[in-house]
Amino acid sequence: MHEAVRPLLEKLNARPMRKLGKSRRELFEQVEKATLRALPARPYQLAFWKKARVNIDYHVELEGHWYSVPYTLVGKSVDVRHTEACVEVFLAGRRMASHVRSLEKGRFTTQPEHMPASHRQHAEWTPSRLIRWAEGVGPSCAKLVEELMTKRPHPQQGFRSALGVLRLAEERRYGKQRVEKACARALRHRAVGYKSVVAILQHHLEDTDETAADKGPLPEHENVRGAHYYH
Repeated sequence: MHEAVRPLLEKLNARPMRKLGKSRRELFEQVEKATLRALPARPYQLAFWKKARVNIDYHVELEGHWYSVPYTLVGKSVDVRHTEACVEVFLAGRRMASHVRSLEKGRFTTQPEHMPASHRQHAEWTPSRLIRWAEGVGPSCAKLVEELMTKRPHPQQGFRSALGVLRLAEERRYGKQRVEKACARALRHRAVGYKSVVAILQHHLEDTDETAADKGPLPEHENVRGAHYYH
């Protein structure tokens, strides 16, 4: 079909138009040809956008893979532009990070310059390294970090929460001593998670006395009915 149309197209382009008195070919040569630009060096790439929130470990998630952004963006809402080859992260229209696209699910792509100074020596994260890092806070922190990774199908899935707990120990308002106590309380209550540790710290529960003996017996009162009431 294309071979049959080609000579007809040439004939149409060479035929003068009634109103202009010139053919399409003549107009192209005189007007349009001089304004043509060269084709781009690379073909057009289709791009997609999504909204994301920067997690506690200063990474954003895209199709099961995690990409780093500057750690100062933790908690902020960003725009992620992704093509087959590239992932870019924007904040208020400004590009904050760019990565080569990865299709490995459950893995991290991290640029060292995005990390706090205290994290850079642990750039190659593995479960054993994170646990050793947590031992610098205390045995309870190390135990909690270990459980964060062992209770998941893949240890990498616990990296985010583990890094979040370790970041709490670096913050001036909490510090290692309070975080260690908060981890100990979280372990006693089997509330093993980053959010649990944060809640304990925010409500200053890490030093709360939990022993029933210290609380004393329940007071005598007519509204305290006792177990026999429910039989």
